[in-house]
Amino acid sequence: MKTSVNKNCAVIPFYNEKRFIREIISDLLTVADVIIAVDDGSEDGSAEEIPENDRIIIITHPTNIGKGAALNSGFRKSIEIETQYTITIDADLQHPVSSIPQMLEKCSNYDIVIGNRMHSLENMPLPRRLSNFLTSQILTIKTGVKINDSQCGFRVYKTSVLKDILPSSNGFEAESEILVNAARNNLTIGSVNIPVIYGEEESKMKNIEAIKGFLKVVLTK
Repeated sequence: MKTSVNKNCAVIPFYNEKRFIREIISDLLTVADVIIAVDDGSEDGSAEEIPENDRIIIITHPTNIGKGAALNSGFRKSIEIETQYTITIDADLQHPVSSIPQMLEKCSNYDIVIGNRMHSLENMPLPRRLSNFLTSQILTIKTGVKINDSQCGFRVYKTSVLKDILPSSNGFEAESEILVNAARNNLTIGSVNIPVIYGEEESKMKNIEAIKGFLKVVLTK
């Protein structure tokens, strides 16, 4: 499958998201030209919920490797099919698809645009609020670029820059590594305020592993 160069695609890394995957893909089909769904070793039959559609590409990892590995697979496929913009969005309905047009528009002036939830914290759990604030501040200092919401995986990238910022990390820390790589390559990073949405989803992030991964990125990258 190959699109024309002016298309955008949405990369969805997912692991055991049977409850939500059909709905998020249905919503994305209204705004994305192509969807790259990366099944990172799901054991609940999530992929069976994805409808057959010639605009949907499914990549399957035999085992659960991690979000960074899933993003890497999605990025490489987006590069291969020559899209112009690559959207990353989680499969648990925490990210508002309605914000994508605004993020795409802003990405015409930036290399990367990140969704920013830190402008309105009422609905964000306190532990997440604190960890996000700290990691964002640390990455801002390390990169020299203002990062408002380092933990937000809802982003838009110009596909042309992806080859220079592909993460080597397999876990959640990959999203921080991408920002470090972007700053090292003098890429521009913008943000768009998005709503804070927390519902019935269960976070796949394991706090201790996430902290270790983040520290590794900060200290070694």
